[in-house]
Amino acid sequence: MDNFNRKLSKKIKVMREKLGFSQASLAQALGLGRVAISQIEQGVRKISAEEIAKLSMIFNVPADILLNLDRDIEVILEKNAQQASKREKIGIRISVPQKNLEKFKEVFLYILNKVGSKPNVGESVLYKLLYFIDFNYYEKYEEQLMGATYIKNHYGPTPKEFIKIIEDMEGNEELTKIQDNYFQYPQTKYLPLRKPDLTKISAQEQKVIDDVLNTLSDMNATQISDYSHNDVPWLTAEDGAVMDYESVFYRTPPYSVRDYSGEDIQ
Repeated sequence: MDNFNRKLSKKIKVMREKLGFSQASLAQALGLGRVAISQIEQGVRKISAEEIAKLSMIFNVPADILLNLDRDIEVILEKNAQQASKREKIGIRISVPQKNLEKFKEVFLYILNKVGSKPNVGESVLYKLLYFIDFNYYEKYEEQLMGATYIKNHYGPTPKEFIKIIEDMEGNEELTKIQDNYFQYPQTKYLPLRKPDLTKISAQEQKVIDDVLNTLSDMNATQISDYSHNDVPWLTAEDGAVMDYESVFYRTPPYSVRDYSGEDIQ
């Protein structure tokens, strides 16, 4: 394989890992087998123009940036408001604004302190709990809570920023990650190392979080994944694409959490 395709294969692997996709989940989003993704990343299989277009949508970056091997794509956590408008000459940044970062951290620690010790609550379940918290809050109040970006994959909604935020929290000794088993399956769990700052979570937000945890946190990974697959935002998104918050307003029971009978939002 020529040098361009070898470099492109390496860039695709780096992007996949930065955005928290497994080879299996990226394969599902692309409509390929996992072996094909492995072959692409090893540089032994060329990637087609159609697959580049799909990857551009999945990674949420323009195709010309993906194909420009002199430009890196960096996933960062913004440390101040000015960073939101900056783009380095050497690459494109997928950013997590500081406001969203702080809220995500406190909500995640709140979840871990409430239900993280349950044997069924591993990384996969946590992804879905975060999704339902974000999308339920948006449906109910038409405002963002954490405002994370969720990708549709075979196993349900996946928060794109999750891996980078967790790395930041581990570095700040706010949580620790452990590998465990749930029955015969490997499981990634997170243990909180501090209590959440409840001044960062309003009573209204806490109520939505608690409702989701009370309803869904006893489900195992398969159950909550299957449950998420019947929610309108997942049903209406393309595989590998970003799930649209606005689609919550077309939800059907039992997923809808808002009273549409004409009453004001409470």
